[in-house]
Amino acid sequence: MKPGRIILLNGSSSAGKTTLAIALQQLLPDPWQHIALDQFRDGLAGRYRGLNSPPGTPGARGLNVVPVDRGEQRVTDVRFGDIGERMLKGMRRAIAAFAREGNNVIIDDLMFETSYLSDYVEALAGLWVLFVGVRCSLEVVNAREAGRPGRFPGTATSHFDRIHEACVYDLEIDTSSTSPLECARIIAARLETDHSPTAFERLRHAFKGNSAEDQ
Repeated sequence: MKPGRIILLNGSSSAGKTTLAIALQQLLPDPWQHIALDQFRDGLAGRYRGLNSPPGTPGARGLNVVPVDRGEQRVTDVRFGDIGERMLKGMRRAIAAFAREGNNVIIDDLMFETSYLSDYVEALAGLWVLFVGVRCSLEVVNAREAGRPGRFPGTATSHFDRIHEACVYDLEIDTSSTSPLECARIIAARLETDHSPTAFERLRHAFKGNSAEDQ
């Protein structure tokens, strides 16, 4: 069985990743499965999805949404405890297994920590991965966030810069002024080239080099 290909979308909350993933599914001729962090988050038992849950409680051990003050600004952090981290590791390996069975996959995720990216690089080793940075201005992201039900103010602001810090991309798009369909067309055009993506290979060498320096 020839493994499927993977498109990994990384961008802040409300940057347009899910809308882009759906546009890609509609545009691309072959079937592509959309797998998102939100799907795995929603699969956690309710008590492990915390809202400012104290340390040691189930909510803090899963995925905890925590309001914090940064200077004069109130933002919302997304924090994973030990159970949340275990879920994320399982998610990445489930995606790898899905692709190895011949399924094309669009991943919709956020690299909250460098370790999340390095674990993706490890979990998806040997697979074809197009790593796409989904950019959007903070002004537009905040406006979208304000209009979405169930979103806590300042969530995107809290991780807006750091999710891209350790990333090397094959392709970057900006959804601030480019429609989801046009962004999907840019990615589709990249899929049609004969060039293999190189971002994950470069990241693999970078992480190995950093690991060697730490020893």
